[in-house]
Amino acid sequence: MEFTAKELAKILKGTVDGNPDAAVRRFAKIEHGKSGDLCFFANPKYEHYVYSSKASILLVNKDFQPSAPVAPTMVRVENAYAALADLLKYVADSKKTYRRRRSLSSPVPFSAKVGKQVAIGPHCHIGKNVTIGDRTRIVGNVYIGDGTQIGSNCIIYPGVSIYPGMKIGDRVILHSNCVIGSDGFGNVPQSDGSWEKIEHLGNVIIGNDVEIGSCTTVDRAPMESTIIGNGVKIDNLCQIAHNVQIGDHTVMAAQCGIAGSTKIGKYCILAGQVGIIGHLTIADHTTFCAQAGVIGNVRKEGEVLFGTPAIERVNYLKSYAIFKSQGKE
Repeated sequence: MEFTAKELAKILKGTVDGNPDAAVRRFAKIEHGKSGDLCFFANPKYEHYVYSSKASILLVNKDFQPSAPVAPTMVRVENAYAALADLLKYVADSKKTYRRRRSLSSPVPFSAKVGKQVAIGPHCHIGKNVTIGDRTRIVGNVYIGDGTQIGSNCIIYPGVSIYPGMKIGDRVILHSNCVIGSDGFGNVPQSDGSWEKIEHLGNVIIGNDVEIGSCTTVDRAPMESTIIGNGVKIDNLCQIAHNVQIGDHTVMAAQCGIAGSTKIGKYCILAGQVGIIGHLTIADHTTFCAQAGVIGNVRKEGEVLFGTPAIERVNYLKSYAIFKSQGKE
């Protein structure tokens, strides 16, 4: 990539403060910036790097008022962090090339319907009656079971396993070694203390614009569907159990676990290592702080919950102050 300050300002709808012909070829963190680098400044605790940076161009918020001279040319935008994300996407999209490619080691059955400009890498298994939309890229060593439907412009990274009968929307990203559609953990206790497996005949439905991280598992339902809504982002090493429903645009950090039949609302945030028991309902716009343990329904929208069992954040912090004081006695 190579951009001048004035080109960046045009792409990002910003303004130039400095040399409009300053050019960059690389991205870098603000603390590592040097000539030819593009850096960004959005977090106030990094402001001291602004005045020592050797970067050629610095993305900053339009209302930033420096307290000392700034050597890099500044491109002022509405939101520097969001502008950087837009620019990274712009660069990534410009590098994408779509052409129909199929490895000889990945045979496609006649019953499968494969769209235009689909790339299928080596050692993939494509099942019978599979449907794959236009411009989807299946990188390699991927298993796609019979009857699965995959939309357009998806990326399926190496080692992904998609069980038969799954439904995946458009622009979905599945990272390495995630599993879509394994049986849920359903077993019936027997009179002799043993357990009888419950067969799982349902599926998983994944909406559009979803991203699922490496080694995350989404279990199929015993009947009906486990549902991941549009725009959901799930980090690595998460467990989504059978019949769970996750509302649109909810995000989930690493090592979260959601037990069976729980319904999570839209626009929720689950920080790392959140655990939610089964058969609960979580309201829209709920935030669970890291390591929260959720054992009851959340009915009020917009709450921020902390601790185990999870309670409202301010109440938790007040309670924790008491815990600490008791421990010192």
